[in-house]
Amino acid sequence: MDLSVSFGGLTLKNPVLTASGTFGYGLEFTPYGDLARLGGFVVKGISLLPREGNPMPRIAETPCGMLNAIGLQNVGAEVFLRDKLPRLPWRETAVVVNLYACSAEEFGDLAGLFAGEEGVAALEVNVSCPNVREGGAAFGADPAQIAAVTAAVKRRAGDKPVIVKLSPNVTDIVAAGRAAMDGGADILSAINTLTGMAVDVRTRRPRLANVVGGLSGPAVKPVGLRCVWQLASALPLPVIGIGGIASAEDALEYVLVGAHAVQAGTANFSRPDFAFRLVDDIAALAAELGLDSLDACRGGLRT
Repeated sequence: MDLSVSFGGLTLKNPVLTASGTFGYGLEFTPYGDLARLGGFVVKGISLLPREGNPMPRIAETPCGMLNAIGLQNVGAEVFLRDKLPRLPWRETAVVVNLYACSAEEFGDLAGLFAGEEGVAALEVNVSCPNVREGGAAFGADPAQIAAVTAAVKRRAGDKPVIVKLSPNVTDIVAAGRAAMDGGADILSAINTLTGMAVDVRTRRPRLANVVGGLSGPAVKPVGLRCVWQLASALPLPVIGIGGIASAEDALEYVLVGAHAVQAGTANFSRPDFAFRLVDDIAALAAELGLDSLDACRGGLRT
């Protein structure tokens, strides 16, 4: 079957991408599969300057998932463009750059750096990072700030599609999505991690040095599905589904509630070849269900 999808100015050979922060810069996973087989991959969050990230420990296993508080450690935009991007198969598969910054102006500056790069297919805006100029609040919790950040990126992005990655840690995900749309977003992706924590009863200490972190994995899939369904039902923008995808069935569940594509994340840690296998598994499941394209089931949830 034809697994190709086209939406929001982005064309992919299949709907499988990898989630930012779970696939490194892509190069780390070349021993486990051919990057060109994927629809695309989202590199870990890139900031203007290198970041060391949070102190250890930064990861804690939880039932049906994991907590992370990496702190967006990355090499910075200059090193990524010089040392990483030229080694990626961007002519064969979409390379999406996830942007991290601490103000709308910085987000715009980052977008400007990548706007003219042929090897970058799209920009994904992480609006779940702290806005230090506004008392440490998260951009993603305030629709006005979501709109402002999105607009700043869109103004500098050139012809690159702008994807806004939404936080589930809000009372109204549709309001957040509408703010991104008002700011000029071409695509929404949902969800980012849920805020959580873990403690060690014996040491009486948190399991993360940062105390709190982002919860991901199968435990968050019901939240991800709900958010994608609400966004796809209420807004005209295409949505990329993220959260707890560990099988082809999980991926097609996201398509059923309205997703145009999916991002595999936490499963990459336990099965480094997961995303590569998922491409074939989706095709096999679709054939079993008698589907000749993903359009045949997208948004087809029977309520």
